[in-house]
Amino acid sequence: MWFPETIHLSTWLLFVGILIYFVIIIISVVVVLRENRNPIRALSWVIALIFLPGIGLIFYLFFGRSMRGEMLSQSNRRKLQHSFQPYGIKLQDTDLRKEQKNLVILGSQIGGYPLTQNNEIEIITDGATKFESLKRDLKKAERSIFLQYYIFLDDTIGKEISSILIEKAKAGLEVKVIYDHVGSFSASNSFFKKMEENGIEVHPFFRVNFPQFANRINWRNHRKIVVIDDTIGYIGGMNIADRYAFGNGKNKEMWRDTHFRLRGDIVESLKYSFVVDWNFGKKEPYIPTPLNPIGKVSNKTGIQLVTGGPVNTWDNLSLMFLKAISSAKKLIWIQTPYFLPTDALFNALQAAALSNIDVRIMMPAHTDSLLLHYASFSYISQSLAAGIKIYLYLPGMLHAKAMMIDDDLVTAGSTNFDFRSFENNFECNLFIHDAEVNRKMRDIFYSDMQECEKVQKEKWKKRPLSHRFLESLLRLVSPIL
Repeated sequence: MWFPETIHLSTWLLFVGILIYFVIIIISVVVVLRENRNPIRALSWVIALIFLPGIGLIFYLFFGRSMRGEMLSQSNRRKLQHSFQPYGIKLQDTDLRKEQKNLVILGSQIGGYPLTQNNEIEIITDGATKFESLKRDLKKAERSIFLQYYIFLDDTIGKEISSILIEKAKAGLEVKVIYDHVGSFSASNSFFKKMEENGIEVHPFFRVNFPQFANRINWRNHRKIVVIDDTIGYIGGMNIADRYAFGNGKNKEMWRDTHFRLRGDIVESLKYSFVVDWNFGKKEPYIPTPLNPIGKVSNKTGIQLVTGGPVNTWDNLSLMFLKAISSAKKLIWIQTPYFLPTDALFNALQAAALSNIDVRIMMPAHTDSLLLHYASFSYISQSLAAGIKIYLYLPGMLHAKAMMIDDDLVTAGSTNFDFRSFENNFECNLFIHDAEVNRKMRDIFYSDMQECEKVQKEKWKKRPLSHRFLESLLRLVSPIL
């Protein structure tokens, strides 16, 4: 007599379980639609939720929810702005073109950072040079060191940097370190604990732990910023890890990247960005002591910092890229490790190429992610059809993130040309309005071209069917990769 009742009960429980699951799915789909996000991205999530039972819901909980809101509370932001505002110049005092002025205005409106002049910039394209320069500047520090990286590993270069920081903290300098908790997950806790025990203030950005795991894992701080004595700044794509530190990216183990060493008024903007990140989630804001830079720079190298992240009202860097691309008259040269553009950006690049603007995109032939590799390659056929030239970097992992527009605009920093950088990561880029810097960056691009294979349309059509299938499949979910 009990056996049928057991079957009946288990069937009822199964029915209730399925009903609850579908209610959760429906609620999740409604939430996605109410966020009024990118339609393609929203559709990708709706498809994943409906057609990937269980897995789609888990992925949405971890990677799909929006985080729009304030980086700082309104009161803390006011306190910080009252005490510390980056210095900038008036646009009427510059000789920028109208298109450049419009871009600067956009950057100021959405990012809050002014255009600066009186800047000195050094372009660094290999890790060995970057870390020797950074270590030398850290050792000379006299007052303060603010250091922020997505990845800060406890390998050879990481231990060298850590030792210098500890030495400076013991000498009485103010030393603050921000590292991304997920990006630096493979570094041991004892590595950062040792820094703290020796007087360094260490802040793991958006620490991932339970029960907030699903709330935090998707939103990462991808910025790389160093400010020394309010005088010297570093920004770019290189993290603190051995794969950047030894060599120049011309073998498969090393990564080819671009970084900048800065002096001048722009350093104050870097410091402000660091302080905002340091205050993230804190009840009382840290207000830095005003310090005068050591040695003044006097020139007309115009640089504006633009930051972006999931808390912003706008997709800051996506809008800046779109504005810059739309203003191009002669050329658009892009280097990126991953090419997963939004529809708007991809259409703008295609329109530019079809208008006889020289559009070139350089990406690695082999990346550190197989999924992103095939998803990026899914855009090549359409790019070639529009006349966009594609170059695949052969020696190592091309991790540089840079775009050159015409003769006098460069943007570079931590932002990849992909959905994650535009929508989910905390990123920072310099927008450099200077003909000489543009020329140097185009020379670097041209030099890298000698290490590339240019993709030919007819040859590309003959790639294996399995590759085409993977490209098409991963293209469908590229907005959520």
